[in-house]
Amino acid sequence: MLSPVVRRTYAPRGQTPVQYSWDRRDRISAISAVTFSPKRRQPGLVFRLLPDNENVHATDTVSYLAQVRRHRPGPLLIVWDRGNVHDRSLVVRKYLAKHPEIATAKLPAYAPDLNPDEQVWSYAKYSRLCNFAAKSTLDLRQTLMCELQDMQERPELLRSFIDHSGLTM
Repeated sequence: MLSPVVRRTYAPRGQTPVQYSWDRRDRISAISAVTFSPKRRQPGLVFRLLPDNENVHATDTVSYLAQVRRHRPGPLLIVWDRGNVHDRSLVVRKYLAKHPEIATAKLPAYAPDLNPDEQVWSYAKYSRLCNFAAKSTLDLRQTLMCELQDMQERPELLRSFIDHSGLTM
């Protein structure tokens, strides 16, 4: 969202920092996954940013799965949370029926700690982009793209997200 996540900052005593931001609710939705290749033993990050102020729909999930298949050919195991746009949707179930090389598993309900992708967004929002007040959704999109691309190039960081989840590879 254009509203920043406000965190603590260090400032001289008596000089409270002032953060100017828009009072707008514009936002960018995203789809992402932390991937792991058993052959290369290497984690990765595949993401897609949706158009401004759009919600994620089942058709977005299907096109995202096709994107993941292009990046990671071969059999896939998709482990996802209990979101409605995942395999509860008829559109997604039809796509999965056409692609038997994609297996799915669900995380337990209310278990964000088990989802490495939650760590990606927590790191982005509360560490890298905290106190960032974007001037527009274009500014937010460009900054977010840079941060996510930086994470793609840091396999040790992605591995730490997997390790934090406690999932075994």
